[in-house]
Amino acid sequence: MTQVTLRNIVKEYEAGLNIIPDLSLTVEPGELLVLVGPSGCGKSTVLRMIAGLEEITSGNLLFDDQIVNDMPAKSRDIGMVFQNYALYPHLSVAENLAFPLMLRKVNKQEIQQKVKEVALLVGLDTLLDRKPKQLSGGQRQRVALGRAIIRTPRVFLFDEPLSNLDAQLRVHMRAEIVNLQKRLGITGIYVTHDQAEAMTMGDRIAVLNKGALMQIGNPKEIYESPANIFVAGFLGSPTMNFFKGEITMQQDQLYFIEEQGGAQFTLPTSVLSSGKTLPKNITIGIRPEHCSPNAMHEQDPIWNANIEQKEYHGHEMILHMMSGGTRKSMRIPVSDIYKSSMPINVHLNLQHICLFDSDSGLRL
Repeated sequence: MTQVTLRNIVKEYEAGLNIIPDLSLTVEPGELLVLVGPSGCGKSTVLRMIAGLEEITSGNLLFDDQIVNDMPAKSRDIGMVFQNYALYPHLSVAENLAFPLMLRKVNKQEIQQKVKEVALLVGLDTLLDRKPKQLSGGQRQRVALGRAIIRTPRVFLFDEPLSNLDAQLRVHMRAEIVNLQKRLGITGIYVTHDQAEAMTMGDRIAVLNKGALMQIGNPKEIYESPANIFVAGFLGSPTMNFFKGEITMQQDQLYFIEEQGGAQFTLPTSVLSSGKTLPKNITIGIRPEHCSPNAMHEQDPIWNANIEQKEYHGHEMILHMMSGGTRKSMRIPVSDIYKSSMPINVHLNLQHICLFDSDSGLRL
């Protein structure tokens, strides 16, 4: 198992234009780290630098204790799975799987044996004579996976490999990729913009924005304790509710007033129990599942809202409300009593409220 370390990595395409300004992180041996972020945040560039397909402007990339900045891509022992599969259309499944071993001039008998083993491992043993055009999207993705693992690389790199598949097949394939990576015990780095993939696949998640690392941790840590407004808003569907405004003291009572004539509610003084002085501009964040039409705790803030829209999801409902110029959501069990335009009291579970500095975006 290989440890991958990025130490103060910088990537410039032009002088002064930093795509990756200064990135440091460590991928532990045998773990699957997911790099997640919006389009254009630099996650695929990071992956390509690790693969040796992009030059590193400055900083060091290490495999275990070896600096590999100047090592050519073919020498890094990387198995890479691309978004578009990158299969050879004129070769059969067996020939596509065998190709990396043929480049290394492995003997024919060993190649045949390895192809059989890998085909069985990824469920392609009955399709070895077919050409890529005769395969479904999921089968083509399996060929790409098989080709990546056939020579047992030091590191797996996945560049949004499931984005071309339909929703049901994506769910199935992400489970297969995780199981395969764990079974082989190979260090993996997986790039995606899909937060559902990140939450369900990664041992740890690294959230990137504009080339900078916003937060790294296991899915539970990042979801429940986001480091800043960006992370809180990026992970979760529906997204975290944000109330941006000011907290004032009125008659020994903390009072929150959202900007643009939005929500207003009281807060218990326990919010100040840390002894820290709260900044003037505050953003209160709370997940939709921690909002309820029924009281949860006696001191929970109550927001008086109007239902704007409801969504039926079979096992649950999402109610949407507007305030402060932004949409808020509440996740509740299915019920017929809630109608559009209906007034509703929304109880905000105080135990799960996050406070952010509106100016810096950082969690307080």
